[in-house]
Amino acid sequence: MNNIIDTLNQRIASRIRTERESRGWSVAELAGRAGVSRGMIHKIERAESSPTATLLGRISGAFGISMSTLIARAEMPAGQLLRYHDQPLWQDPQSGYLRRHLSPHSDIPLDLVHITLPPGSEIPMPAASYHNARQLIWVQEGALIFREGSHEHHMAPGDCLALGPPDDCVFINRSSAPCQYVVVRLNPQGARRAATSGEPGYN
Repeated sequence: MNNIIDTLNQRIASRIRTERESRGWSVAELAGRAGVSRGMIHKIERAESSPTATLLGRISGAFGISMSTLIARAEMPAGQLLRYHDQPLWQDPQSGYLRRHLSPHSDIPLDLVHITLPPGSEIPMPAASYHNARQLIWVQEGALIFREGSHEHHMAPGDCLALGPPDDCVFINRSSAPCQYVVVRLNPQGARRAATSGEPGYN
């Protein structure tokens, strides 16, 4: 699994540089938009440092896309069937948060992502990382506390939450066991683009 994660980290680094250059942004401009240092952006683009989940959320938000989109663009095999061993797998180097992209590349403007949140973890995500998207969180195992703005949702296995308007949020696991949940992400804007251009709606 480490080789899979290391390879994806390198592809994410390359994708971040591609996204920045395609917009004509300097490293300083991306750093300013994401609220991080220029030195950190340099390290990430050179794959000298692996971004945390929160940092990746800030960078993708600066691009006006989701973290799902950024990772999908970094490595997503073509075809209707995305087999388990080909699903992009990414791990937060700080918390151990593990993210598996489940849905194949298609013109369906919907992403499925499986998350394993280790015990004692708190993963903050900025509102910008939910740009132009609607999301559901469906808990599979363990206990999840989802803080949305000033409100906390305490969720048990089987519970499914529809997120409100984009707001700063935190995924929290205060238990002694891993929490596993699925994020279902719909992008209506991507659907409209796909319908008019014939291209997959990953935005």
